[in-house]
Amino acid sequence: MFLSYPRTNGVSSKIEGRMRSHRTDLRSIARRAMVERGLLPDFSAAAMAELARIETAATDRSNLRDCTGLLWASIDNDDSRDLDQLTVAEPGPDRSVKILVAIADVDSLVARESALDGHAKHNTTSVYTAGEMFPMLPEKLSTDLTSLGEGQDRLAIVVELVIAEDGAVLSSTLFRALVRNHAKLAYNSVAAWLTGEASAPEKVETVPGLAAQLRLQDQVAQRLKARRHHQGALSLETIEPRAVFDGEVLTDLRIEQKNRAKELIEDFMIAANQATASYLKGKGVPSFRRILRSPERWQRIVEVAGRWGVSLPPEPDARALEGFLVTRRKADPLTFPDLSLSIVKLIGRGEYVLDQSKDGAPEHFGLAVKGYTHSTAPNRRFPDLITQRLVKAALADAPTPYKPEELKYLAEHCTEKEDDAEKVERRLRKSAAALLLESRIRERFDAIVTGASDRGTWVRLLEPPVEGRLVTGASGLDVGDTVRVELISTDVERGYIDFVRV
Repeated sequence: MFLSYPRTNGVSSKIEGRMRSHRTDLRSIARRAMVERGLLPDFSAAAMAELARIETAATDRSNLRDCTGLLWASIDNDDSRDLDQLTVAEPGPDRSVKILVAIADVDSLVARESALDGHAKHNTTSVYTAGEMFPMLPEKLSTDLTSLGEGQDRLAIVVELVIAEDGAVLSSTLFRALVRNHAKLAYNSVAAWLTGEASAPEKVETVPGLAAQLRLQDQVAQRLKARRHHQGALSLETIEPRAVFDGEVLTDLRIEQKNRAKELIEDFMIAANQATASYLKGKGVPSFRRILRSPERWQRIVEVAGRWGVSLPPEPDARALEGFLVTRRKADPLTFPDLSLSIVKLIGRGEYVLDQSKDGAPEHFGLAVKGYTHSTAPNRRFPDLITQRLVKAALADAPTPYKPEELKYLAEHCTEKEDDAEKVERRLRKSAAALLLESRIRERFDAIVTGASDRGTWVRLLEPPVEGRLVTGASGLDVGDTVRVELISTDVERGYIDFVRV
């Protein structure tokens, strides 16, 4: 069954759009897409009954460090309530800084092999679409009982890192603790303040010591980032528009830009994930690794760089590729996201693998690190919850909760379902774009060619940031060319958008 909408322009179409619930349409498409990909859009009756019986875990402080007095804060999206991490910094000797990352102890309320755990194990991730968000765990847990909400005492796993002035991690350790979020902050407002574009958010001004605390964290994050990129971490930037609604009506697609606050959290989470992998390896515990293999299509990446007169080495080299990316971003920031996307596709997908190696570790090509796992988002990703259970068992010197053969299966399963979830999200982004443009048939737009091959030519509009297929007039065009196009059709259900060249 496909949604069919009239291809009309003008006032009547706008009135019809106001009368119809775009959000409902997208929700229906999202639910069908979830089922088609073998994902569960709803929780079972058994899981909901289990949820009703859950209460906040007893906080036996005798086995925990009481860290509630530290100046913890969260930085996340403006509307996020499923808060997985808190951070705090403490100055050390020799200009080193101790960074502490608190990760919500989801395992304390979601028992292994429970009905709730079964749902999380099946989907393996929260799925975020323009129509509906499908959480891995019910919102009573992920946005309340297991969320590190402001003013709440919560159980957590803390990763403690000592960072040198040059960004090197001097030491790391993990422990269980009781923590309290003293300020729920948002990426955009914190970033604008850090870069001097706006005044400090209210809580940064009113919570004593928080401003200096965040400045210190920002300095350390910049050190970590600089060191990673010197080692070859890739500066990639892709466009993923976010749907904007006025009530139930879709009104715009807004690009979510990277900013200083997002990078701060990203750099700390990468360091925490490395420290967690190192801790488990030191304990001799078989565990997940998140890897991105050395690109098999490196020769094609060499050819792409050659278009701009850049010669990359014949064998995969992350540092050389990073140098090329930095140069292209400076030279042409407008088309850089499209170049990034082509490189991302050529590098390939990340995946989860079981690591039982005694020396060395699987590598993550994009981050230029070895021994990397996912551990910092247990409310949203099942691999992180698995890792958390392994860490808690190691901390207690208890038996490992998962056997190696089970971890091997789960690594493959989580990789597969992550791919399914990404396809659902991508389909809904396309459907939202088609829905936004459905009343603008025969309008003309400025666009950039984002793909040109035997399979077809694709263009991205400069405004709104929508991609579609160029069905005629593609002769002679190549990636990066600017072109004037006319919209001729949309299919909201499939997410198809077709243009012709003017």
